[in-house]
Amino acid sequence: MSTKQRIKAEDLYRSELISDLQISPNGKTVIYALQRVDKKTEKKYSNLWIVSTDHGAPRQFTFGDQVDRTPSWSPDGKQILFLSNRKNEKQFQIYLIPSQGGEAKPLTSMQGEFGSLSWSPDSKYILCQFRKKDKDAIEREKNEKKKKLGIVQREIDRVFYKFDGYGFLPKERWHIWTINARTGRGKQLTDGNIHDEEQPSYSSDGKWIVFASNRTTNPDLEPDVIDLFIIPSKGGELKKIITPLGPKQLPKFSRDDHWIAYIGREGKSDWWKNNNVWIVPVDGSKPAINLTAQFDFHVGQSTINDLNGGAAALTPPSWSTENNRLFFHISKHGNTSLFSIDLKGQDLREEVSGNGVVGVYSFDKSHKHIAYFWGSMSDPGQIFLREMSNPQVKQLTHINRRIFQNLDLGEIEEIWTKGADNNDIQGWILKPPGFDPRKKYPSIFEIHGGPLVQYGYFFMHEFYFLAAQGYVVHFCNPRGGQGYGEKHAKAIWGDWGNKDYADLMAWVDLISKKPYIDKERMGVTGGSYGGYMTLWIIGHTQRFKAAVAQRVVSNLISMWGSSDMNWVFQQVINDKPPWEDFENTWKHSPMKYIGNAKTPTMIIHSEQDHRCPIEQGEQAFVALKTLGVDTKMIRFPEEPHGISRVGRTDRRIVRLNHIKHWFDNYLK
Repeated sequence: MSTKQRIKAEDLYRSELISDLQISPNGKTVIYALQRVDKKTEKKYSNLWIVSTDHGAPRQFTFGDQVDRTPSWSPDGKQILFLSNRKNEKQFQIYLIPSQGGEAKPLTSMQGEFGSLSWSPDSKYILCQFRKKDKDAIEREKNEKKKKLGIVQREIDRVFYKFDGYGFLPKERWHIWTINARTGRGKQLTDGNIHDEEQPSYSSDGKWIVFASNRTTNPDLEPDVIDLFIIPSKGGELKKIITPLGPKQLPKFSRDDHWIAYIGREGKSDWWKNNNVWIVPVDGSKPAINLTAQFDFHVGQSTINDLNGGAAALTPPSWSTENNRLFFHISKHGNTSLFSIDLKGQDLREEVSGNGVVGVYSFDKSHKHIAYFWGSMSDPGQIFLREMSNPQVKQLTHINRRIFQNLDLGEIEEIWTKGADNNDIQGWILKPPGFDPRKKYPSIFEIHGGPLVQYGYFFMHEFYFLAAQGYVVHFCNPRGGQGYGEKHAKAIWGDWGNKDYADLMAWVDLISKKPYIDKERMGVTGGSYGGYMTLWIIGHTQRFKAAVAQRVVSNLISMWGSSDMNWVFQQVINDKPPWEDFENTWKHSPMKYIGNAKTPTMIIHSEQDHRCPIEQGEQAFVALKTLGVDTKMIRFPEEPHGISRVGRTDRRIVRLNHIKHWFDNYLK
């Protein structure tokens, strides 16, 4: 009999997460940020750690109860910059520390927010994306009376005025700054109160900076019109790089400065299209080239989990030393792998693969070594190293080893089956620890959000927690998500609740025929789009004995304009506001069918959810109550849409236990 323990909700307190990493220019050391939870204060802190790529155990590099993040080696290898809030919890500043260790010193004393950071090639300047704090906020903090009274009013004059997980946006915009690495003196290179400049990057000679920006007269009404621009690194006039219409991100100069690579897609509104890797000549002598056009895969990290960390960090396409190849992520069939391609778009190579997820990655200066985040179904994430001339990899960290070496997570099985239209569906069945094939088990069906993401070979604490309670947990990737080509993703565009529902029910048909599944004790849950589908399901079938609908979309009519995605959300249905196509918008709303519901359903929603406003959950809860359906609403104050991933740990644990108790009550 196994002596191993089962995973607990409280293990979230013990788990540490790698949030970012970078290998040194000489390839000998990796620095990374490691997040931990202080159970007494419920705060999340992170410090910097370093590990040799040759030998030795990781050692802590910075100390203290603060957040140290986004470490970056100077190109000469002498210093490391990072952001820290050690002096003011609400204000991060840039700090520098000698690469050999020593005292970290603040470089800046700016009021506002830092975005992306990078070094100039000569290690003399730091390039950053920075958004100033609003003047009225600064004045309020200087006056104790006004500070105590708080905000009197909010004057809104733009369509996108809030963002989930952030709150109300300031009036100031993101602009590009350079910071003298010796004096800390900053220079603002761009300005304006309408446009944002994002993701800046130096040319290899340090003379130019490339960035992405929406320069339309009203960017909030044309959100996909993103262009690339270059500006002299000492300041001057912007020059637009001609590229096809469409969203673009993460531009990067080639090492010879002849090309700019970026990730993007062509056209407006069509979210279902794959992101691709593009290159465009800096001098405009040729049109932009889509290097991955012939391959039906999505460029980027789309495999989700509920612990966040290093998989979520954005990594721009990386140029080889010879400027003849580009490295980038693709998400396909439950994995996120690292690929490379030549500049003709023909020679595609899989560089780091396997059943798992490659997150943030970093090459040394010679491009001989790559350090990267790797997560799998059995491990939330570690740092690995590979010599580019050798396929063998080396694991550099063993974060959370003390937890996982003593856990029995159960057995997981991958299954491919056919959907409602003979389409392929990939899914997984997680069996509880101590599984006995002769017994009948209750089951819980998990439906992902998005929908333009994928479940896959990545650790999901919630799934293992529910399996540890004696449930068979199953999940799949129906049409509408990424990872299976554009046809798969486009299948539900403008038609939520049709082919996706048919695929989900085809998957449940398969599961219900398993000899160990009790068809009378099946539950269903999901969040965001998964919450939408959970409500859709209880309005269309009574085959489930219990449901938990989380951070739901229930009414697309009232959702219009109230989400932080604002009017843009209409694009997923008919690209028309409700007053132009009321019937179709209502047709795709779960509230239209809520009168058919009989399934006991718990509603879970966060009160500061700006993505799916809490009124969406309130409508569903009140409707179920008036219908006489057994229901309960759990509300989490202060929490955003992503509470299951980034919420305060005690609330995440309470949430998990509510889900457990609800299903226990009806399925056991």
